[in-house]
Amino acid sequence: MVLTGTLVNAGLIIIGALLGLLFHRIPERMKETVTTAIGLAVILLGIQMGMKSENFLIVIGSLVVGSALGEWWKLDELLNEVGYRLERRLGSQSSVAEGFVTATLIFVIGAMAIIGALDSGLRGDHDVLYTKGLIDGFTALVLSSTLGIGVMFSAVPVLLYQGGIALLAIQIMKFIPESLMDSFILEMTATGGVMIVAIGLNLVGITKIRVANLLPGILVVAMIVSVIHIL
Repeated sequence: MVLTGTLVNAGLIIIGALLGLLFHRIPERMKETVTTAIGLAVILLGIQMGMKSENFLIVIGSLVVGSALGEWWKLDELLNEVGYRLERRLGSQSSVAEGFVTATLIFVIGAMAIIGALDSGLRGDHDVLYTKGLIDGFTALVLSSTLGIGVMFSAVPVLLYQGGIALLAIQIMKFIPESLMDSFILEMTATGGVMIVAIGLNLVGITKIRVANLLPGILVVAMIVSVIHIL
């Protein structure tokens, strides 16, 4: 089934988050140290992704234009509002919004989500998403122990995002040359890597970057790469 990999990925996030909630009584000092450790690991992952670019000017241009669009559209506020509504509905005392936004950005941004979904849709190969699911599940366990139940709800955008790509993969590849898709994935990975670094810095407590407002940069990457490919 086309959506098998995506369903497993989302399911592992939910399982990991639920297990993490069982350890919510971890001492605050330990939670702080664990969160910092995750943040440092996320920063390293982002740096590795960012280094994959073959033309860093594309990354810079995409982030500049994308961040301007994100601020204009107020994506960070909209995404946080979704979390706040969940928080009010659940009557939770924890920050559902923070957990939802942070986990969503970590799980959605990255080449594995796109490549895995494309493999699922085009070749019925779910290995990439299975691997991503294991990583996401472990991350969800640790995040939910510190950020609360909001982490679990990040499985919904993961399901919609990856599932949508998998279902549309065949149609996408009919119209987009393989060389263009390869170039897009490469520069998207690098641009997403910068966003991942920002997430890590936020987790460590060094910054308070509105990472969601950087997300339009992914769309800008697609536009720039397409124009370069045509020229």
